[in-house]
Amino acid sequence: MSGADDGRRGPSGLPYRPCAGVVLVNDAGLVFAGQRIDTPGAWQMPQGGIDEGETPRDAALRELGEETGLPPSAVEILSEAEDWVYYDLPDELVGKMWKGRFGGQRQKWVLMRFTGDDAQVDIATEHTEFDDWGWLRADELIGKIVPFKRGVYEQVIARFRDHLA
Repeated sequence: MSGADDGRRGPSGLPYRPCAGVVLVNDAGLVFAGQRIDTPGAWQMPQGGIDEGETPRDAALRELGEETGLPPSAVEILSEAEDWVYYDLPDELVGKMWKGRFGGQRQKWVLMRFTGDDAQVDIATEHTEFDDWGWLRADELIGKIVPFKRGVYEQVIARFRDHLA
């Protein structure tokens, strides 16, 4: 299934941007998260838009590489969420994000086990999104997410809870 428009619209009347997210878990059950360079204090898991013709799984692997420098060989895909998770942008961001084309995101999340070495992580990528990173407990991560994405993270963490510390 690709990220093509599913016809749903949010309160703004705009469609949802298709996005893939990565729940990257290490052997201790901790989750990889990065602090957003554009929003100090706000952390998130790797995620980003799904390109035309791309599957959510392929987009998740691409985004992981773009945001963390990790190659697909450093992860093992464990599971993919069956359902899309939606969030709406706050009113003050509608029209400003994504060139005003979307009112929020619909996200497909992929659970991956980290099989590499921490030294492979390189957040100084071509289009740097994070200025810090770490392995966090899932509940700690939820407390560091921007409020309008918190519900998404709660759903994603609940979906993959069995794999998390």
